[in-house]
Amino acid sequence: MNDETKPEVPAPETRAEVAAEEAGVDYEVRKLQAQIDSLNERLKKLEEEKQAVFAQLVRRQADHENFRKRAEKEKQAFRQKAEIELLAKLLPVVDGFERALASATNNTDDYRKGIELIYKQLTDILARAGLERIETFGQAFDPLVHHAIERVETTDYPDHQVLGELQAGYRFKNELVRPALVRVAVHPAGNAKPAEESKSEPVT
Repeated sequence: MNDETKPEVPAPETRAEVAAEEAGVDYEVRKLQAQIDSLNERLKKLEEEKQAVFAQLVRRQADHENFRKRAEKEKQAFRQKAEIELLAKLLPVVDGFERALASATNNTDDYRKGIELIYKQLTDILARAGLERIETFGQAFDPLVHHAIERVETTDYPDHQVLGELQAGYRFKNELVRPALVRVAVHPAGNAKPAEESKSEPVT
């Protein structure tokens, strides 16, 4: 083998320099990797903080919306209660008009026409505000909206049918303002079937 074909062997000083350089590069790489890991950790923490802040913001927005809806609902309930109280105070005026119209004689046509006009204006205003008169005559007695003042024993009408109205009842936007005072038909006890007879006969 010729000396010319032998590989060159670095001098000891050169090998040391190469090793030192490689060690330095490796250190810098590890250093950069550590910085990258630290930045990734900080980025992860910032992302978690952002998500936490966003969730808190969403909760606060939902709480605010619920508070707004609750306040609006309470405001409407207060307004409706005040309106009902006002209408309840006006109802005796309506009652007075009705009594005046019922007692007017034929000799007071002009007076009656004037009263009728005022009465119609007042009832129209109340109707537009949401006041509704409860139906009575010919209706089945309903304890939710009717208050029986008189019970009339008769078989000419269905049992518990309203025969007459003593005082009008009213609703306001589906809420009862006052029940109607009514006269109710009641079948005599002798015409009612005993409970035992009303039961179905056993099959034989």
